[in-house]
Amino acid sequence: MAIISLGLLCGGVVLLVVKTISSLAAKRQIAAEAARQGCNPALRLPSKDVLGLTTLLDMLKATKEERGPQYIMERMNTEAGKDVHTVQIKAFPGSELVLTRDPENVKAMFVTDASSFDIGPWRSGSFEPLLGLGIFTLRGEAWKHSRALLRPQFSREQVADLALEARHVDTLSSALRVGPDRWTDMVDLQPYFFKLTLELMTESLYGQSPSQLDKKVNAPDVKDFGYHFDAGKAWLNTRLSLGKWHWLIKPRRFVQHCEQVHRYVDYFVNAKLQDKIDSPLTNEKRSSLLNELTKHTENPLELRSETLNILSAGRDTTASLLSWIFYFLSRSPVAFSRLRATILTAFGPSRDHVTFAELQSCTYLHQVINETLRLAAIVPIYERVALEDTTLPRGGGPGGENPIFIPKGQRVLICTHAMHHREDIWGEDSMTFKPERWEGRRTGMEFVPFSAGPRKCIGRTLRDFSLSLPPSFCLEPRYGGGTAR
Repeated sequence: MAIISLGLLCGGVVLLVVKTISSLAAKRQIAAEAARQGCNPALRLPSKDVLGLTTLLDMLKATKEERGPQYIMERMNTEAGKDVHTVQIKAFPGSELVLTRDPENVKAMFVTDASSFDIGPWRSGSFEPLLGLGIFTLRGEAWKHSRALLRPQFSREQVADLALEARHVDTLSSALRVGPDRWTDMVDLQPYFFKLTLELMTESLYGQSPSQLDKKVNAPDVKDFGYHFDAGKAWLNTRLSLGKWHWLIKPRRFVQHCEQVHRYVDYFVNAKLQDKIDSPLTNEKRSSLLNELTKHTENPLELRSETLNILSAGRDTTASLLSWIFYFLSRSPVAFSRLRATILTAFGPSRDHVTFAELQSCTYLHQVINETLRLAAIVPIYERVALEDTTLPRGGGPGGENPIFIPKGQRVLICTHAMHHREDIWGEDSMTFKPERWEGRRTGMEFVPFSAGPRKCIGRTLRDFSLSLPPSFCLEPRYGGGTAR
């Protein structure tokens, strides 16, 4: 027994020595190639331990507390300085992250050198238990196939008719009680917005919303669908934060949430494949996404995965953005009064039908939306991984103006939230809600709420339309308490 134990110990020591030597050799090779290409390393943020476990735990804690983007911005500002926009940080055993809020680096990863970057390979593994393999989890040729399958359903022509959105917004409006003085009681609007977008997205995707399905015979129980979907998604960020170690997080509760979500969606998929689904969208100008997808594939797993990917991307983001818009407006009486006057002038107090051209001409509405997206980025962090040895144009050297070398496999986090709050780009009042800052402003890669390049948001047009509330919804808030919070 002693001989066996000694042998195992020796084997472990040898393996550790080999890995250490290999790691040092790889670092020397990377340093040599970086020097050959004229690159300098980015500033390295200090780590409390050699492995970076403390940083990892701090990031997971911040993510759980829903302040992950703020945590990154605060560390960059306090430990590197507000004028440093690209840093390195050890956050995982044996690996490092590059964090950047530099528009030139964003442009390289999204546009000019997009072929050298893609989402991380662990996103599929992190998201697959709930969402399956679809447009937001696939890479390479599989992703191209998925995007080509979905793209026609998000054309301007497909979403230009707002009848579906108007019907669900009218339902939301009727749920808000208005007294004789035309004021509502104080109300938390966010649950209403999440219910609105869940109803809207599921009807757009599957042909029926949860409230309509609730009246069907033999239909699945829909009362807790939103709960299971939200609870399942809550685990995804934690799994993704762990990168290649995502498989460590798969508790039984997470599995149960996934099972319930799949049971709900499979009802629609199976009914459609058996031609038993009676879609209320048949009277609309656009058909459900599921109906269109079945013209190209009858693979039930693919149909479930693609529609769940779109539901995940479209439901929470739109509801969050609506919530943030009313949050800022309820605290900005001048901006709200101007927006309300603009909308009433453009559309009148009780018009039901609004055209795309009219929406496009409502400039101040777009300024309010853009300012909200800037202050509260719905996608506050994008992740990219180098598919090959490449470079980023800025971040190296004492002033951060030299290129940095990005070896194959390197994870880079594009810190959108931090970039949207840079004082040198947006002014000293960058923390202030000020829609007027968008007057005459033309933006580039310093403002990427919908990403850019090949992987830009496929549902951007749909989200723009979904944000268009009718004039009758523009209730006057009571400031200093308000009707919205």
